[in-house]
This record gives sequence, C-alpha cells and structure tokens, in this order.
Amino acid sequence: MKTGIVILNYNDADNTIKMLQQIKDYSCLSKIVVVDNCSKDDSVLRLKEFESDKIVLIPVLENKGYASGNNVGLKYLEEQGDFSFVFISNPDIIVKESVMNKMIEDLSNISSVSFLGPTIIEHGEKIRGWKLPTYFVELLSTINFFHRFAKRYQRYPLEYYQKPIVKVDAIHGSFFLARLKDFQKIGYFDPNTFLYYEENILGAKAKMRHLGVYVDTSLEVFHMLSQSVDKSLKKIKKYKIMKASMFYYEKTYQHLNGFLYFFLKFVYFCSLIVSYLTFWI
Repeated sequence: MKTGIVILNYNDADNTIKMLQQIKDYSCLSKIVVVDNCSKDDSVLRLKEFESDKIVLIPVLENKGYASGNNVGLKYLEEQGDFSFVFISNPDIIVKESVMNKMIEDLSNISSVSFLGPTIIEHGEKIRGWKLPTYFVELLSTINFFHRFAKRYQRYPLEYYQKPIVKVDAIHGSFFLARLKDFQKIGYFDPNTFLYYEENILGAKAKMRHLGVYVDTSLEVFHMLSQSVDKSLKKIKKYKIMKASMFYYEKTYQHLNGFLYFFLKFVYFCSLIVSYLTFWI
C-alpha cells in the first residue's frame, strides 16, 4: 500500500523547501506532490530544483483556492493507480516520520477510520478536532467582538479525549491523512470555496457518507502558521472570503431555511459595516 502527500504552495517557497528537506527521505512516503497554486513570486523556479522521481511539482495556471489546489494533487495520485493513503499538508508543518508511520498504521488497522488527524499545536494551543458549527455558533461568529467566543461551543470537553483515538466532526486541514478511495467517495474537497470552511465541509461530506473522521491524540504535529495568506489578503478581504464560505456551507450542507439565512446575512452586513469602521478609521 503506497502513501503519498500533497503540499499546496502559494508564495511560500521558503517553508515548502523546508518541508521537502524535512520529509524527502521519509521511507513511508512513495510520492511527494507539490502543487503550486499560481504563485506570484519565484516559487515555481525555486521548487523545480527539487523535482525527482519521488518529488513532483505541478504548477496550476489559476489560483482557485485551497480546495481546488489540493484536488489537483489528489487527482494526480489517483491517476497513478496504486496509492492507498494520502497526507494533506500545509508547507509550514513540522512532523516526525514516526508520527506519519503511526497514522498510516492507524488507518491500516482500523477500518472505521477514513480521515485521521493528529493533535495540531499552534501557538502552544493543542487542537484535536471540533464539532461542526450550529446556527448559534455561526451567528455568534458573525457578531463583532463576540466572534472570539464562538469556537468555545465547538470544542469537545477534555474528558472526551481519554482514549488515544477518538471520533470527531472535523479535523484541522493543515495536516491529516486519508484513505484515497474515501476521498474519491466524497468527491474530494468541494472546490466552491476559495478559502476557509474546507474542514467543516469535509466533515459534513464524510458524515453524509458515514465515513469516520478521527484524531489520534497521542500524536503531535507543529503548525508554524506561515503568513502567506495574511501577506496576500487584507483583513476585510479575508473576512469577506470567510463569510462567503460560511454562507455556502450553511446553504449547501446545512440546508438553512430562508428566514434564518436572511437573518444571518443581515447580521453579517451589520458586522461588515462595523469592521470597515474598526479597521479603516
């Protein structure tokens, strides 16, 4: 059973090169696929130097976002015909080979697991997956100054993680492992979002197909939080993209009724006005 990894690069060659240098000799990986998401800098030229029998660089001509870019890499591995597992990874990840081996072992031995994440460490915080957002959470996340409390309602209680491998609604998209055949079953990532909500959509699609999303809490991966997105998008633009993804998720996967959808839109437009005043004045 072969395992590949898809790394999505956008104007972040420094971190992608560090990632390649870190994992290029990992024996658990048969193929490393780097998708350059139409970078505006010299990323493609720099990354081409690392191409080999094991490392493949795929430049795309248009940046259609995180989901679409990763789908390019996933479909490349599908075309190879002999890959069972695939890691999805940001370039700004630090991961030991022993962690990747244990994740592969988990998927090999536990048939109910389709998508598996480790504990992700960001800024000292441990992220072990979360619940899909309710309407209340979406509403709270759209209200200025109160949005910071929304994630509290998506967290599982600490006692939920007493077992090493636990089922969750959604896992962190910066690094996880999946069965390629199960990615195929859900139609890969939904390409209709540009950025944000990919994890919630993945969790919702997996739930609809009765595919298990789990976290191995005994494993840790460090997410260094590259600033490539922040460098490319201003705060207001990021907020608009995030909320566009939220509305798509609510309409497509939660089938939100007309009144609740309209009210959420109303709150969003109010928050947008406040955001313009807060950020620009």
